[in-house]
Order: sequence, then structure tokens, then C-alpha cells
Amino acid sequence: MKQFEDYSNSYKYAVMRKEDGILEVRFHVDGGPLTWDQATHRELANVFVDIGADPSTRVIILTGTGDAFSDGYGTIRSQPLGDGVVPTGWNRHDNMVWEGAKMLESLLNVEVPIIAAVNGPALIHAEIALLSDVVLASDTAVFGDTAHIGHGLVPGDGAHVIWPMLMGVNRSRYFFFTEQQLSAAEAQEIGLVGEVLPQSQVLTRAWELARQLNQKPRLTLRYTRVLLTRQLKKALLDDLYLGLHLEGIGQAAVKSEQRRQTT
Repeated sequence: MKQFEDYSNSYKYAVMRKEDGILEVRFHVDGGPLTWDQATHRELANVFVDIGADPSTRVIILTGTGDAFSDGYGTIRSQPLGDGVVPTGWNRHDNMVWEGAKMLESLLNVEVPIIAAVNGPALIHAEIALLSDVVLASDTAVFGDTAHIGHGLVPGDGAHVIWPMLMGVNRSRYFFFTEQQLSAAEAQEIGLVGEVLPQSQVLTRAWELARQLNQKPRLTLRYTRVLLTRQLKKALLDDLYLGLHLEGIGQAAVKSEQRRQTT
């Protein structure tokens, strides 16, 4: 078990505050929106383990910083996540496969309700927000998956499991192959988002709902979360590791072809 003091200052890319059992986790990089590189990917693979192990937490709020939830890259293109060419950079116990699986599995293993306050575009790992029990979106938010097909990558890091479950199989195939981006209103229309609000009101509304939930019996909250994430966990168990390995093979093939063309 963990206490808030044990982990709250342990993370570079997650600012935490806690009030009466409600934990707010705000993702950032250098005080601005979350961007993805090796460091952020590795850290978020661990943060949900710690926050999920704190028995005093009753509700969690996830949000971003500034005008975006998660919409850019850090050093990922100059220093890719995992080697992608040799097995040591993309295997079960070294880097991408282990981290990618751990991030989603530990998120779903959190046994208290999670509210996402999506403060702006969520274009990389939007599933972190969309796996929340309550998803609130700013009217400036845009949802998409810009990390994969557009960069020659297979969307096998869990996106291939989560998006079809949330939006439907045919719609998700169109979404991936056309690199579609959904406005907050479109996301709400197809059931990805519960409420769309002005950006200035999203976090306030998240805290309002969190305080309402905080009045419910502790075990009611925990066991409802456990029950309602069961199908998601089963789907990830079936297909996550296959997807991650196919993504690695695909990246290796792309990089091999790039090297062949430059020699």
C-alpha cells in the first residue's frame, strides 16, 4: 500500500494534489502540455501503479496542462521509443512492450472512479483519457491517433483494442486508416465523451462530480469501477501483447527499408 506522501513528488511529468480523498493528477512537460518521448512513456508506465495503490484515494481526476491534454512529441522522432530495429529495443522485459502494456494495464487496475478533464487536443495516447469512467471535454478538444499510421507505425499499443470497443469496429477502422480527428462534439455524439464544456469550466466540473462521487460508499465506488472495467481488461489480455509485437515488427520493417534506401 502507498500513502500520498510516498509518491506525490516522485514524478517529473505529473503534478498531484489531494483534497478529502480526491486526487488530481495533472500531466505536463516543463509546465506545458504533455508531449511524448522515452522519458514520459516510461514515467506514465509507473504512475498509475502508485496512485492505484493508495487506499485513501476515493476518486481520481486526470487532466492536462495549458491548451492541450496530449498532442505532441518530445524527442520521440529523433530518439524513438524503443530501437524498433533490434529485439532489445522492443521486447517483453526491456522497453516498449513492457512499458506499453504496463501503462494501460495499471490504469485499468486502479480500483476507484477516474474522471478525465480533457482540457484540449488529445491526439497521442488519447485512450488514457477515454478509459476514464467519466470523460469531460473542453470544446477545444480534438481526439485522434496521430502517433501511428501517419508515421508508418501499426496502432498496436492498445489503440487497436480500445478504440474499436469505444466507437465500434467499422468506425474505428475508418478512424485509423483515414487518420480521422474528432471534435469534442463529434466525440460526444458517438459516445466517447460524456460532457462538452468551455475550457475554463472543464476542471471545475470534474471537481464537482468528484465531490458528488466522494459522498458514495467507498466499496460501492471501488466495486463499480472493478465491474465496469472487466470487459476492457479481458480485451487487453487477449490482444495487447500481440498488437505491441506486431507494431515492433512493423517499425523494424520500415526502418530497415529506410536504411536500405540510404545505402
